[in-house]
Amino acid sequence: MAEFIRVASIGEIPAGESRMFEIAGRQIAIFNVGGHLHAIDNVCPHQGGPLAEGELDGCIVTCPWHGWTYDVTTGVSADGVDVHVPRFAVRVDGDDVSVDLGTP
Repeated sequence: MAEFIRVASIGEIPAGESRMFEIAGRQIAIFNVGGHLHAIDNVCPHQGGPLAEGELDGCIVTCPWHGWTYDVTTGVSADGVDVHVPRFAVRVDGDDVSVDLGTP
């Protein structure tokens, strides 16, 4: 069963931007792509760069450290490299944004 954890208010994550939240000891990056929220692990698997600080172009985030790119809707590397970051289910209920760390 899904266990959603409230992390923010919808207004804290404006369209085209991202925020990092620590949830149960994990750093989770939440991206607002055209009003739709997507959550992925904040840590780039290349060398640990903070993805929430990366540039978001549509649904592609570029790691600020070495330029690796990821599709925030899937967590898959947009470079075609066999690399991905975990993604997590997001729920918006009224003004509340919640994330389930147990399900993609």
